[in-house]
Amino acid sequence: MFDAQPRLLAIGTANPPERVRQEDLLERFRVEDPRIRSLFTSSHIKTRHLYLPEPGPNGAPQESQGQLLAKHKWGAMQIGPEAVEACLSQVGLTVRDIDHLVCITTTGFLAPGLTALLMKKMGFREDCSRADIVGMGCNAGLNGLNLTTAWAKANPGKNALMVCIEVCSAVYVFDNTMRTAIVNSLFGDGAAAVLVRAHPNDDQGAPVPHVLGFNSHLIPSAVDAMRYDWDDEAGKFSFFLDRDIPYVVGANAPRPVARLLAQHGLKKRHIAHWIVHSGGKKVVDAIKYNLGLTDYDVRHTHSILRDYGNLSSGSFLFSYQRLMREGKVRRGDFGIMMTMGPGSTIETALIRWS
Repeated sequence: MFDAQPRLLAIGTANPPERVRQEDLLERFRVEDPRIRSLFTSSHIKTRHLYLPEPGPNGAPQESQGQLLAKHKWGAMQIGPEAVEACLSQVGLTVRDIDHLVCITTTGFLAPGLTALLMKKMGFREDCSRADIVGMGCNAGLNGLNLTTAWAKANPGKNALMVCIEVCSAVYVFDNTMRTAIVNSLFGDGAAAVLVRAHPNDDQGAPVPHVLGFNSHLIPSAVDAMRYDWDDEAGKFSFFLDRDIPYVVGANAPRPVARLLAQHGLKKRHIAHWIVHSGGKKVVDAIKYNLGLTDYDVRHTHSILRDYGNLSSGSFLFSYQRLMREGKVRRGDFGIMMTMGPGSTIETALIRWS
């Protein structure tokens, strides 16, 4: 019954070469405020991969908005192709085999967008169709996967590729306030690519998941809880996270999950695997509490947060990659993917391995 559904055939990820400990960042940029230092040294994030600037004369980084946008572009063109190649090499394909490309980012606006830049840099076919999803935030990976799988289902046998590319070090303000320190202590840089195809004769040997459906939940009362604001004093965009967002997201998380399960005649006990966005410790704790999940259920969410920080739209794919490498999924297992972000929005997807 699942042969007509799109499958996630391969996953590839990439990060900048520099991996830094949270403590090293404090020393590099001469952060002395004990409140800010406590954010960086909390136990839930140990290391992150970042494109770091050199400290300015007073220790603080001094990148302009133009320099940050340039960093977004060249950083994306480093880690994006690496993730694509890591993905396609697993199944013996090249970019010439890709028929549809979707790129997702929230860390910079470009025209032409990342799809066109990737196609030129990597040599995709000129007739490869494409779509850019820009500015939707950490939930956008599942928004993009929804569109990618819909295209694959409408074009059976053709290859669709979704790439999340986030250079979060290209979106920051360094002003020694707690508002910006929370953001600066949380996000990391990374890219993730996933290959999607719908074909009844695909057989990869090892179990691969079919994508069965999606369900979204918008929280209009929290529309301003996660947002970009223009900071006149800094001359750049500044990201804002409301302190209550973990509790708002957590309280609403059961709603799309319940709808998604009901659409497919399932109960929560049928879900063997949970792939949850690494939004931050308080967010993950709130999701766990409200959905009744265990630490084991979100083990990969926690480990990605610990090793990489919040990778925005691609975080859930990093967790999915760790789940697949773990080798514990079995044919017939159900899983739920969940991402959260601005809107405020919760996105969910139901998958089943076969």
